[in-house]
Amino acid sequence: MTRIALLSVLGVASLCAQDWARQAVDKSPRHREWVTVKHDGRSVETFIAYPEVSTKAPVVLVIHEIFGMSDWVEEVADEFAAAGYIAVAPDLLSGMALGGGRTKDIPNGRVGEYIGKLPPDQITADLNAAGDYGRKLPASNGKLYVAGVCGGGGQTFRFATNRPDLAAAFVFYGPPPAADAMARIHAPVYGFYGGNDARISATVPDTQDKMKAAGKTYEPVIYEGAGHGFMRAGEQPDPTPANKKAREEAWSRLRSLIK
Repeated sequence: MTRIALLSVLGVASLCAQDWARQAVDKSPRHREWVTVKHDGRSVETFIAYPEVSTKAPVVLVIHEIFGMSDWVEEVADEFAAAGYIAVAPDLLSGMALGGGRTKDIPNGRVGEYIGKLPPDQITADLNAAGDYGRKLPASNGKLYVAGVCGGGGQTFRFATNRPDLAAAFVFYGPPPAADAMARIHAPVYGFYGGNDARISATVPDTQDKMKAAGKTYEPVIYEGAGHGFMRAGEQPDPTPANKKAREEAWSRLRSLIK
């Protein structure tokens, strides 16, 4: 079984067990809405969560994981809003399901397969369009950040090579881009990794060397005892102490980095 297929199978159980995330979103007092962001013949369904603040706020572009635009990603977007930021979370699978649907319209167990077939240039264009939409909102202060987890973490790092006006990129346990692409990065990149996730965290030292050679800012933190996916696992019912601690510390660090 391929990794994509395995993650798809695991994703079914994970997505079906997200009642707690759905309930958290539905109970939120903050304004949330779905909008359609159009560009180059595409219509990207995008979830937006607004903070309850009296001043204009930074925008955080939230890139979903390999399981697509799930209830948990909506909940994360709402958490960003709770922290005082406008969260913009595009469903990158918009238009890719049978009949032109999005993540929710893809058969159980096949979301990872669809994610794996997305053209990289299309992903970049979707993210650029969603980022532009967010920056132009009347409530935005014009600053654009990007954050993503797992596969979305890798896309976050890659997006930093394609978007020169980012204020910062927050990579949660995602792989780095090719070394030659790092030269195009303008924003500081902050990494968040699990100590028990050697598949990803073992890439950190080499990434540090390559980013340093390219003259770029890259500041990773590895959270001892935390596994891959600790941002989700750390808040689900009955989390391990290490995942819960890593999630809390990661949120605290992230909030300190958004100005």
